Amino acid sequence: MAEAKWYVVHTYSGYENKVKTNIEKAIETQHLEEQILDVRVPMVEVTETKDGVKKQVSKKMYPGYVLIEMIMNDETWYVVRNTRGVTGFVGPGSKPVPLSEAEVQAYLLGGTTEKVNVEVDFEIGDTLSVVDGTWKDTVGIVKSINTKKQTVTISVEMFGRETPVEIDFTDVRKMD
Repeated sequence: MAEAKWYVVHTYSGYENKVKTNIEKAIETQHLEEQILDVRVPMVEVTETKDGVKKQVSKKMYPGYVLIEMIMNDETWYVVRNTRGVTGFVGPGSKPVPLSEAEVQAYLLGGTTEKVNVEVDFEIGDTLSVVDGTWKDTVGIVKSINTKKQTVTISVEMFGRETPVEIDFTDVRKMD
């Protein structure tokens, strides 16, 4: 029997949880429990400060993506690909590419971030290294800075394309 691997499915924005539910229903009705093992919409708990009030909220780590652990064959490919809201597997052309072990560790591990007022010494266009959190050891270029939320948006390569990622000030350092 083939080994199950993690694959990434691109969905319509805002449909991640519906896609997860629909795939789980298909697994049950078509008895694919042995072939599609896990379906996840990775979430991260963040502390937001709004109007001086801190509150914990869950946010999608990768909006527009669902991660699926499955044995790739014609039947499982067909079930996932034809789920309402799925636009396709991530990979060149129509060939799904499984995540590497390093990518599985990076993309499936969540983190909690605590907001602290931080002064920054970088600006738009600077190169930053991520030193903590889900994106640790990633390098990206600053696209925007939000001092109110204490976050910086950097551009990183994910699944073969440039993707904006919002990271807390406390998790990045300017590269020389």
